[in-house]
Amino acid sequence: MKVFIVGGTGFVGTLLSKKLLEKGHYVTAMARGRGKGRIEHDKYHYVSGDAQEPGSWQQALHDHDAVVNLAGVTIFRRWNPQYKQDILDSRILTTRRVVEALPENPSFTFINTSAAGYYGFTGDEELTEDSPPGDDFLSLVCQDWEAEAAKAEAKKVRRLITRFGVVMQAHGGALEQMIPPFKFGLGGPLGSGKQWFSWIHANDLTSAFVFLLENKELEGVFNFTAPNPVTNKGMAKALGKALGRPAFIPVPGFILKLIMGEFGDTLLHGQRVIPQRLLDAGFTFKHPEMLPALEHLLKQA
Repeated sequence: MKVFIVGGTGFVGTLLSKKLLEKGHYVTAMARGRGKGRIEHDKYHYVSGDAQEPGSWQQALHDHDAVVNLAGVTIFRRWNPQYKQDILDSRILTTRRVVEALPENPSFTFINTSAAGYYGFTGDEELTEDSPPGDDFLSLVCQDWEAEAAKAEAKKVRRLITRFGVVMQAHGGALEQMIPPFKFGLGGPLGSGKQWFSWIHANDLTSAFVFLLENKELEGVFNFTAPNPVTNKGMAKALGKALGRPAFIPVPGFILKLIMGEFGDTLLHGQRVIPQRLLDAGFTFKHPEMLPALEHLLKQA
C-alpha cells in the first residue's frame, strides 16, 4: 500500500511512517521546509509543501492508495486570540485542501485526525463514538474539523475520523513535558486530580492506523484512546511509581490558569473516552493499562 501522510515529519507522522515502513508499505511524507526529520528508507519519499495552500502536492496524492491528514499546530501552549485562530485554521484549511485533492475513487482511503476534546467536559461519564459533542472551544474546533472532512463524501472515498487522546511516547509529546517535575520530586496531579485523562501508547496508536488502513470494510469515527482511561491523579501516581519518585504535590488550579491561561483551564477538565469501535472491530491493545505502558516507555527513554 502507498500512503501519503500530511504532516508526515511531525511527532505522530514520523512514528506512523516508521510503523508503515516496518509493515512493508510505501510512505510519502509531506510537510513544510526541507524535510527535517525525514527517514532514510528505499520506500520513503518526502514532498515539501504547505498543506494550507493549493500546490503540486495535491496531484502527487493521486498516486497513492490512502492519505492520512495529521496536520495542525499544537494546542499545548498558552493561547491568545491569534493562536486560537491558528489552531482552527491549521486544521480546517489543511483538511479543505486534502479533500480538494482526493480522487473520486471508492477504493481510496481518507483518514482525518480529530481529538477526544470533541466530547467536551462531561465529568465521569463514559464516552464512545456515539456520544454527543461538547460546547467549549476545543470541542467546537473538532466539530468544524470533522465537518470539513465530511465534505469528502462527494468524492465517494472511504472516510475515517480518528479522535486522539493524549499520545504517550518516550521521546517527544506530552510525556516528555511531564517527566522533569517528577524527577525533581515535584510531580503531582493538576488541580483536584479528579478529571479524566484519556491517553494512548504511541505503539498502539500507530498500530491502530495500520489496522484501519488494512481493514477496508471499516469506516466512520474511531476513538484512538486506551481502553482504560485514568484520572489525572491516577496518571500522576503511575508516573511517580514508574520513575521511583513521589507524586503528591498538586499544582493548584488557579496557578495553572495563571500560567497557561484558557488552555490551563482545559487541563483541569477532561474526558473519559472509550475506544468502543476499535474494540468491536477486533483491534488488540498491547498497552491497555497506564502503569505498564509508562514502564515500557521509560525503558526506551
